[in-house]
Amino acid sequence: MEIKETIPMKMLSNQAVRDWIKEQTLPFRTLMSYYKCAMMEIETKFNVLNEEFSLQHDRNPIETIKTRLKSPESIGEKLQRKDLPLTCDAVEKNINDVAGVRVICSFIDDVYLLADALLKQDDIKLIKKKDYIQNPKPEGYRSLHLIIEVPIFLAEEKRPMRVEIQLRTIAMDFWASLEHQLKYKKNIQHNQYVIEELKKCAEVNAELDRRMAEIKKTLNI
Repeated sequence: MEIKETIPMKMLSNQAVRDWIKEQTLPFRTLMSYYKCAMMEIETKFNVLNEEFSLQHDRNPIETIKTRLKSPESIGEKLQRKDLPLTCDAVEKNINDVAGVRVICSFIDDVYLLADALLKQDDIKLIKKKDYIQNPKPEGYRSLHLIIEVPIFLAEEKRPMRVEIQLRTIAMDFWASLEHQLKYKKNIQHNQYVIEELKKCAEVNAELDRRMAEIKKTLNI
């Protein structure tokens, strides 16, 4: 199915965004369904890898898999920030994180094991990679981010769709979840004490991951 543009404007008012969201046009709903299909494809791939590695190593490298679809409000706001038209075409070409898959792993080496295994698959195309584990963000955030393209097979076409994948350990996810709550519940940007404490907690988490990895290595599991 061809997805046609809906509101081809370069600059949009807040009301235009609200109107677009309220209308929930068929092209937009169709595009969102494609992103949902792409998330299902990626989730299935990771479940298959988890099953394979559990047989090889007698343990599961994946603790949980979470998926999320960006809200229409967030999509509209992001298009506005980028000074892009409010169209389905603009969404598909310019926003890489509409569909998100988060993979929570037991150990740091599991993160890279799973990422490498996924990227070796011949139907996966890597668009962008950001390693915030080796190079944490200033506030302490750690995770491996991949933007990939995966094909979805529809009744009459094969369509490549982009998905953002975040791979992190349990400790990294714990820190990120709490930091997110603090950041969005309260304005901490100018609270230096809280910022420094969060960075210290991130370092404690990183040390925990390193020590657990050493124990795993000692036990040869």
